[in-house]
Amino acid sequence: MISINRPWLSDEEKKEILMVLDEGILTSPALKGGKKVQEFESLLRSYLNIKHVIAVNSGTSALLAALLALELKEGDEVLLPSFTFVASANSVVAAGGTPVFVDINKVDYTIDIGDLATKITNSTRAIMPVHLYGHPADMDEIFELAKSNSIEVIEDACQSLGSEYRKRQTGTIGSMGCFSMYASKVLTSGEGGAITTDDDLLADRLRMIRNHGMVEGYDTRIFGLNLRLPEISAAIAKGQMKKLNEMLERRRSNANLLNDMLTHSDADGFTTPTEPEDGHKKFNWYLYTVAIDSQQSEDRISKSGQPNYGDDRDLIKDKMTNAAKIGVAVYYDPPVHLTPYYNELVQSRLSNQIQEIPNNLKTTEWASKHVLSLPVHPLLSAQDIEYIANSFKSAKENIKK
Repeated sequence: MISINRPWLSDEEKKEILMVLDEGILTSPALKGGKKVQEFESLLRSYLNIKHVIAVNSGTSALLAALLALELKEGDEVLLPSFTFVASANSVVAAGGTPVFVDINKVDYTIDIGDLATKITNSTRAIMPVHLYGHPADMDEIFELAKSNSIEVIEDACQSLGSEYRKRQTGTIGSMGCFSMYASKVLTSGEGGAITTDDDLLADRLRMIRNHGMVEGYDTRIFGLNLRLPEISAAIAKGQMKKLNEMLERRRSNANLLNDMLTHSDADGFTTPTEPEDGHKKFNWYLYTVAIDSQQSEDRISKSGQPNYGDDRDLIKDKMTNAAKIGVAVYYDPPVHLTPYYNELVQSRLSNQIQEIPNNLKTTEWASKHVLSLPVHPLLSAQDIEYIANSFKSAKENIKK
């Protein structure tokens, strides 16, 4: 079975882990973190060219800590896409804010600037663009809106380590950036995350927040939680940093090869991911996501009387998974705003407003039924990529019959 993502672990990570076990210090409540945590933070800081990196135990914790650092008050709104993992919205709720969902664009599935502008209110405290699939959001336009409305920008860069926007690393452009090191990510520690910032005061707050608000002993000064990254996890992340560039290069090579095989084929009815020709966005190729554009499924009517928008996509997925044994994946179906918890939250919020809040998320809902992610991780060979491409084309052709 070819998996959608697979961590590349080698002797370097094993060596770092054994060093932790030999020393017998598995975690540290020190403000600066343990030895391996500090070593990892230093490596990531240099890679990103950022002043501060604060390692935490998950990408969700990174998002939560960043929002806690803003000291959100009841009624404060955070604008973010619904086409993302639920952790983005959950972190807003956990920090005491209100998530307001914004539509995405159809080009790279990142936040739609036109819809974003319509969602800004006097209660908007922050914008959280998500660099989904490793595709950088349109940061210039986002900052223009943020600056004119005195709004903070927190980048959800959980999927975009190594991606660039106008030659700058994603996660280093906003007041804070948040990364994930979950097992499937470009760089992993099993579970883990990191927050980045150039702001000294924010960095001080973040270090306290990840450690119950403490500085020395039991002197809790602000609200915080145990968000610390264990030393073994930091050791894995440190080992991963030493081959990060090679992992990114292999992903790019695999994505380019897959692009060549799919875009120069006779198969039609799908759109492949493409970096902008002007070079202002560089993908890390965390996920290679195609959109199934076939009109056939949209012409079919289900028993409920509604079009079966996801039919072709799901048929392709089933054929590739079951017959070809390729772990293709559908992400974010349903999108966050259509999950039971958030659907109820959104509807409750709308009913309590005198003036209806625009909530048009058509592209989000379209994408949830049309996109499919194919493997391009660094452990795949050229033969694997050719097999994936041929299997996709075969599955796509077969659904026409």
